Amino acid sequence: MKMKVLFMNKRNQTLMVAIAIIIVIVLSAFSINSNDGEQKPTSITISASAVLTEVFTDMEEEFEADNPDIDVIMNFANAGSLRMQIEGGSPIDVYAPADRVQMDILASDGFVYNDSRKDFAGSYLVIIVPKGNILNLTTMEDLSKPEVKRIASTDTQISTVGKYAKQSLIGKGLWNIVQNKMIVGDTVKSAMVHVERGEVDAGFVFMTDVKTAKPDSIEVITSVPMSETIYYPIAVVTSTQHQNESQMFVDFVTGEKGSSILEQYGFTIPKHDLEGT
Repeated sequence: MKMKVLFMNKRNQTLMVAIAIIIVIVLSAFSINSNDGEQKPTSITISASAVLTEVFTDMEEEFEADNPDIDVIMNFANAGSLRMQIEGGSPIDVYAPADRVQMDILASDGFVYNDSRKDFAGSYLVIIVPKGNILNLTTMEDLSKPEVKRIASTDTQISTVGKYAKQSLIGKGLWNIVQNKMIVGDTVKSAMVHVERGEVDAGFVFMTDVKTAKPDSIEVITSVPMSETIYYPIAVVTSTQHQNESQMFVDFVTGEKGSSILEQYGFTIPKHDLEGT
């Protein structure tokens, strides 16, 4: 009798172990299926001019908080380089250059959706010097002084700052005098760093860049005369695989929240966009 009971107990134990194993397998399968069913966020890449680094980084955080199912990836460089990336087939969803001309080139070749395009912000150029202004520079004409040896700017062909700086210098009859003094960086941020470190005597930057400079590192000596207001456009790239999500980001940038963040960084907001005209 005892042996029979012992045999039954062992059989029951084996059965219970088998049932436990089956339960574990079923639960594991359910867990795997549940994880597979979770939808990963849709990633969109935003290519924006370097001048927008700080403000777009803030926008990324706000936008993702409002849209947790969208992952924004930022790609910052000068406007011309970003345009060429798009022309070369890089997987970019939204283009936001600090230069209308670069956007016009893409638009004319069908690389962006024209009905998604809007001017969302504006700025202007200034000349800055290292803190202390030891050369006592006060005007653009002062850049022609022999004691001014190095002037930071950006590429005059593919960068907005460099292009408008050259135009203004030509307008003042100064370009032939100062062109050999120009230290060309990849972005306006690099020009800013040169001035902050005292590696150059002056530099051309956007006024909005001044607000992000290191404390007590630079001084603004004058604004740069411009023949036109500098506006920044934004548009959805036609090669995007996520047009709806990309348009949502454009709408955020040009909407109330985006405009508020832009103003905090010193950008001006085009009135016609706010009025919807």
